[in-house]
Amino acid sequence: MSQSRFTTRQMATAGIIAAVYAALTLLLPIPQYGGIQFRVAEAMTVLPFFFPEAIPGLAVGCFLANLLGSPFVLDWVFGTLATLLAALWTSRLKNRYLAPVPPVVCNAVIVGAEIAWFSVQDGAAFWPAFGLNFVTVGLGEAGVCFVLGLPLLHWVSQNKALCRRAVKS
Repeated sequence: MSQSRFTTRQMATAGIIAAVYAALTLLLPIPQYGGIQFRVAEAMTVLPFFFPEAIPGLAVGCFLANLLGSPFVLDWVFGTLATLLAALWTSRLKNRYLAPVPPVVCNAVIVGAEIAWFSVQDGAAFWPAFGLNFVTVGLGEAGVCFVLGLPLLHWVSQNKALCRRAVKS
């Protein structure tokens, strides 16, 4: 019998994170898709700083939210990829105040390019469209990750039930 990399508790935590991410994205009546978006669930992309099980949870949650909320197959793939890469990068950081940076960069680049592609396909119009979407997606992501994500990390580090597991400072 092979040994799982995650404990049952960690797998359950990943599942809860996936469910919360998908629910926040699908149920909140604010822009979650498109060039201007304020995806509140992306604040959770700072959680891999403390919890490795948040990485698959965020990836699955983002995939489910995109699968159920976006008609574009590319969004299912590249939106999920942006969140997965951001979570992996965040898990490797040493300073918690930098935890919002990977989600902002990954989403601004990947989702900005994806939206530009949907808008104009390729050609000369792609780069101005990418520049605009890079800025708008990046600003929305920065707002969510810095304004909501950093307080979330602080709360996790102060929560007695969670702080035993939050080994980084």
